[in-house]
Amino acid sequence: MKTESVVMKIMKKTGFVKSAWSMRRMYCPVDSRALVLEVGSGGNPYYRSNILIDAYHSIEERGGHPIKIDRPAVIGFGEALPFRDNTFDFVIASHVFEHTPYPEAFIAELERVGKAGYIEVPDAIFERLIPYHSHHLQVTLRNNSLVIRKKSSWNPDPELVELYENRLGSLFAGKVIPANPFHFHVRYYWEGKIAYKVVNPEIDADWEEIWTAPSCQPPARSFKAAVKGKILDLARKILSQTSRNRKLDLYSYLICPACKSDSLERGDKLLVCRDCGIEYPVKEGIPIMKADRKKIMRA
Repeated sequence: MKTESVVMKIMKKTGFVKSAWSMRRMYCPVDSRALVLEVGSGGNPYYRSNILIDAYHSIEERGGHPIKIDRPAVIGFGEALPFRDNTFDFVIASHVFEHTPYPEAFIAELERVGKAGYIEVPDAIFERLIPYHSHHLQVTLRNNSLVIRKKSSWNPDPELVELYENRLGSLFAGKVIPANPFHFHVRYYWEGKIAYKVVNPEIDADWEEIWTAPSCQPPARSFKAAVKGKILDLARKILSQTSRNRKLDLYSYLICPACKSDSLERGDKLLVCRDCGIEYPVKEGIPIMKADRKKIMRA
């Protein structure tokens, strides 16, 4: 499977690395007939994805950052995807895998619903130097296999982080990392199975995240950022399969994420699983299909 477009390769060779990095969101190695799912779509979905799923919808849940929903979408967890087996030809999981405390379950679900896909995460060295409160994993790539380390807390090595911030933080964050994005991120394409190893499976990575109180208002944007947002919206509308996406019957792909039953009774504001009885609300046309992750992991 090709991992870069011709344009990306040319840009990298001619020194336009930042532009090549931006172009990766336009690349998806599938034909026009393929059905593509994006897990963790957030506020900037990939152009080629047909169906979106994200764990959080409201501004409050997302710490003030709005979600972008411009095609069929579901709210749910990556460890318990509410879709039928082998539904999708390709599954995009960009900057979402590092958020799961349950990497084995997340990977199993990607393999269950998709035939191939793409995973993008910050590389482990990035995460060790600049840890995030919401990141539960450190991931790198060796011999085309994901090497995954569970974090025991949001900042498992504070001494290293302090050393980095004291001497190198501004240099790396301001110059080195932006100029070399391909070196500080893992980009992994897979077909059929995802090659991976969890080096410390005994660690409980489901620790409580530390957050400041989220704002219920979107963060203020500069005029430049607002213009860029409008351009991105227009580009998505032009380059996405907008017409096809409008015609997709989202509900024909859904199952109960808790018991995997396809026996769902659909109402205007509710989906009910006839087998296990769980009710899933439908808000503004979006099914909220969150299963109890901890319960599923214990099963």
